[in-house]
Amino acid sequence: YEAALVDYTQAITLNPKYAQAYNNRGAARAALHDYEAALVDYTQAITLDPMYAIAYNNRGHAQYDLHDYEAALADYTQAIILDPMYAQAYNNRGEAKLYKQDYQGALTDFTQAITLSPTRAVAYNDRAYAHYKLHDYEAALADYTQAITLDPMYAQAYVNRGAAHAALHDYEAARADYQKALDLYQQQGKTFEYQDALNRIKELQR
Repeated sequence: YEAALVDYTQAITLNPKYAQAYNNRGAARAALHDYEAALVDYTQAITLDPMYAIAYNNRGHAQYDLHDYEAALADYTQAIILDPMYAQAYNNRGEAKLYKQDYQGALTDFTQAITLSPTRAVAYNDRAYAHYKLHDYEAALADYTQAITLDPMYAQAYVNRGAAHAALHDYEAARADYQKALDLYQQQGKTFEYQDALNRIKELQR
């Protein structure tokens, strides 16, 4: 990403009105967790091209990473207005709504993301979480299962499905899902997530 920053900066130097270069440099900065600088670049891209839906979505994501969920919602909404077929923007807006505890609104956005992009495993996982927060555990199970069907290596979906099984008092199924997540996290070298899954198994044994 450091090399990309240099390249995009050079492109901007050569053409200061190159909106896509600002957007791409913002994406490189976001990948390096420099969200404030990314925000500046995305804003410049939007100033140069006010119809740039991707830049609004990306700026929304930077706002989200900076925990400014209201600003994120506004940017995702503008991206959707500019491009009503933008599945990722619906999914991202749904995630921002989750943080605002607008679970019904999140459910609507995730459903639209799935309608537009039916193979998006993360949208099923996210919609399942909205169902879970609304205490519709059966619907959550169905969506988590679909997420896993689409991406069998999706460890977090196994953890989440395990929680839904536990909410329905099916502790054997919950344990099996947590164990599967444990195996996947170990393979993926995700120490923090591995410990979380292990703790969940221990909780079931109490």
